[in-house]
Amino acid sequence: MSESIVSSPRSRSFATDPDRVLLAIESTCDETAAAVVTRDGRVLGECIATQEKLHEQFGGVVPEIAARAHLQRILPVIQTAMQQADVQGHDLQAIAVADRPGLAGSLLVGVVAAKSLAMAWDRPLVAINHLHAHLYACQLSQPGDESVYPAIGLIVSGGHTTLYRCDSPIDLVYLGGTIDDAAGEAFDKVAAMLSLGFPGGVEVSRWAVKGDPTAYDFPRGKRNDGTFDFSFSGLKTAVRYAIVGPGRQDFSSIEISDQVKADICASFEAAVVDVLVRKSRRAVKQNRVRRLLVGGGVAANGCLRRELAKAADEDGFELVIAPPELCTDNAVMGAIAWKQIERGQFASLELDITPGLQRGF
Repeated sequence: MSESIVSSPRSRSFATDPDRVLLAIESTCDETAAAVVTRDGRVLGECIATQEKLHEQFGGVVPEIAARAHLQRILPVIQTAMQQADVQGHDLQAIAVADRPGLAGSLLVGVVAAKSLAMAWDRPLVAINHLHAHLYACQLSQPGDESVYPAIGLIVSGGHTTLYRCDSPIDLVYLGGTIDDAAGEAFDKVAAMLSLGFPGGVEVSRWAVKGDPTAYDFPRGKRNDGTFDFSFSGLKTAVRYAIVGPGRQDFSSIEISDQVKADICASFEAAVVDVLVRKSRRAVKQNRVRRLLVGGGVAANGCLRRELAKAADEDGFELVIAPPELCTDNAVMGAIAWKQIERGQFASLELDITPGLQRGF
């Protein structure tokens, strides 16, 4: 499934009006979000509907449940954001929607809603790359500052762990990514193994603060392989063995102390952060840039932020991490659509979804 990009004859006249606003829609995974954003990055209205309670009993996001929840919430969320901003459809310069990558059913709900509104309101449509938008969230912390480019971009979330060279907000070159589990997914699965609750990343980090990061010598997959790819599957398996031993699957009969839980969490977190920081440092050095942009849900992790800051001080590069409130999935980062509008990059009403992550995204 692919998108169809066309140039809109309306783009020139729209782009010269500084008072216009756009509506951004986000539904790539389990957050239903909409935001009304101005050209200079001001958020006039925003609404996010979370699904944590729906997926908590499963220890992870269930795609079918996520899609059904999006279907129920998408129009109320959009309506709320529009009401907060006090705008109508005719006030919008464009409607932007994330069409890739993500869960197929979730993406479909957002894209169909955006296409329907674009047709009903006669507004141009902009297709957003969800991953690129995560990195653009870094720039939203310092609006209008294009001096952050060129840079290396690290996206680390529940579904993605990816490195890019960024020459502008929308000119990105794929350097490498996870070949199996993403870092955030590994956090969630470790939390499930330890019965810590959902979302797992927050719980693992909370327990890690009380643990010894050197208690377990967990593997650092692909740390020194010379690529910019990541692998956390082996680490996840090592954690399983640390809890139940090799070959066992049943966690119900295992009882471990709170201190052991904390030590496992701390050691696991240290292993993930070690790989993320090492590869990011090498990408900055090899590409001869002076900045590292970091976005995605795991970018809110305190240990990762501290270790990246330490690396930036030691290596002499500038670190720009998205504000915590813009690390998790949100529609405000859809403001990246303004950059595409400036280039006349609009999508047709035949826009389709692209669920999977492909090289070059």
